Amino acid sequence: MIRVVDYGVGNIQAFMTMFKRLGIPAERARTAAELSDATRLILPGVGAFDHAMQLLNNSGIRSALESAVQVQGVPVLGVCVGMQMLATGSDEGVLKGLDWIPGRVKAFAKTSQSAELPMPHMGWNDLQPSEGAQLFGRGFEADPRFYFLHSYYFDAEDKAHVAATAHYGLDFDAVVSRGHIHGVQCHPEKSHHWGAQLLKNFAEL
Repeated sequence: MIRVVDYGVGNIQAFMTMFKRLGIPAERARTAAELSDATRLILPGVGAFDHAMQLLNNSGIRSALESAVQVQGVPVLGVCVGMQMLATGSDEGVLKGLDWIPGRVKAFAKTSQSAELPMPHMGWNDLQPSEGAQLFGRGFEADPRFYFLHSYYFDAEDKAHVAATAHYGLDFDAVVSRGHIHGVQCHPEKSHHWGAQLLKNFAEL
């Protein structure tokens, strides 16, 4: 069972609709008990890093989520701010991230290459998957297009964890993978057939 973690923020219904179209069983999880049968996890997120982390910390399900991912090895996919929460921390706030994929979330506006570009980075952009990236293992042509909406980007400490990049003034880490832990900065739930294929690939890992 795919469980979409509902801790108070994120496009939960959009994921439920996408999985229903794919014919893949999925339910939301609001409690620790509802995480117990998860074979895959989606960690969504929108808005500011600290706000999302605070909601997760106060939700009563963080310890169960960490146990599922770190002890039981349940595959997880962080999306948008949910991806950023996988990092060690963010320049957007002061709270610690989950630190499941070491790295720092940084502001486009503070990089010389992107400082003059419109913020947020919003709209469709190409991804350049890395060779052997699990989430792109089947069903993708070259340079798939995904929908983005963000002003901060994940900068992975170990570039071996980068599964795809995109370009917005600079090449940034748009998809990260470390074993069974994955994160995408784009919104697969809003990215038409490309997003559907990515979610299907995740479900079949």
